[in-house]
Amino acid sequence: MSDVVAADPFAGIVGQTDAIAVLRAALAVPVHAYLLVGPPGSGRRAAARAFAGELLAADAVAAGDIDAADRHRRLARLEAHPDLEVVEREGASIDAEQARSIVRSAMRSPMEGRRKVLILTEFHLAGAVAPMLLKTIEEPPAGVVFVVLADVLAPDLATIASRCVVVRFAPLTPAVVAAALVADGVDAAVARVAAEASAGDLGRAAVLATDPALAARADWWSSLPRRLDGTGHTVVALVGDLLAALDDAVAPLLARQQAELADLAEREQQYGLKAGSRRTVDARHKREVRRFRRDELRFGLGLLARTLRDELTVLGGPAGAPVDAHRARARLAAIDAVHRTAVALDRNPNERLQLERLLLAVGPTG
Repeated sequence: MSDVVAADPFAGIVGQTDAIAVLRAALAVPVHAYLLVGPPGSGRRAAARAFAGELLAADAVAAGDIDAADRHRRLARLEAHPDLEVVEREGASIDAEQARSIVRSAMRSPMEGRRKVLILTEFHLAGAVAPMLLKTIEEPPAGVVFVVLADVLAPDLATIASRCVVVRFAPLTPAVVAAALVADGVDAAVARVAAEASAGDLGRAAVLATDPALAARADWWSSLPRRLDGTGHTVVALVGDLLAALDDAVAPLLARQQAELADLAEREQQYGLKAGSRRTVDARHKREVRRFRRDELRFGLGLLARTLRDELTVLGGPAGAPVDAHRARARLAAIDAVHRTAVALDRNPNERLQLERLLLAVGPTG
């Protein structure tokens, strides 16, 4: 990873003109808390790091010490600044012990300057512990700034949101994602396919752009109904092929994670790390793999549903011919089964059983 800090700390965040404009303006007179709301891969965390770096570098900038300011920004970008704490959940959600730890951390004085920044990730999963943090987020000690990240503004966050400046990050369009990949040197055709498969997640798109099997997997899903023959034997074989392809799809992400761990080890020697950093990163990596597999399955299910909808349009044959009502009902039921499977992915089901059940419900073309 390069240690060069861009002249514009927000330069690498694409498609978020309005959100970045709010954060830039906030730097003039920062308040105690900001809530960055938007989907994964939209640039929230990178924006939070850049914003934190500018807050921590403000005194050095005012003193005209450019080297010191760049150091603050660089360490914030690496999430290694002593006055920046990034809190990631260690379990299914932020629990009470983590909430108490956040409060204690907020009460500790900054180590280097007059400001301290706490970035709380995935706060939409705070659930029952959110009230424990309300008072601290609403009235933190002088110099403490909270930057809270959430996928959605859930009802149980309404009170905390009312104490924060809410900054909304829009989902990235395929065109924006593809343009960002091309700017990073990805072939335009590859970038287009990866962007369409990314569901607006730039990080996922960057991984997919390194996967030469992406187009083949897309074709596999689109042609799946033609491979089915109504037998359980074929369903089992196809699901086995799919799960093997899914394992292969995760390989580029695992390679990136290994590179991040190597970079983490280097930073541990160079800057030092807070206790538990490696454990926290390992836990995040496991969540990233689960999310990547879920998103890959959703991508495939979307292609399968598109194929089934296309079949509906030709069931009647030539214009004016009667519609085959039985086949139409079967295809509508299959589309519904695909939708229910996509929804069930959020509950981390057994992938093999879920997919076998789905393919039995879809049945063969014809």
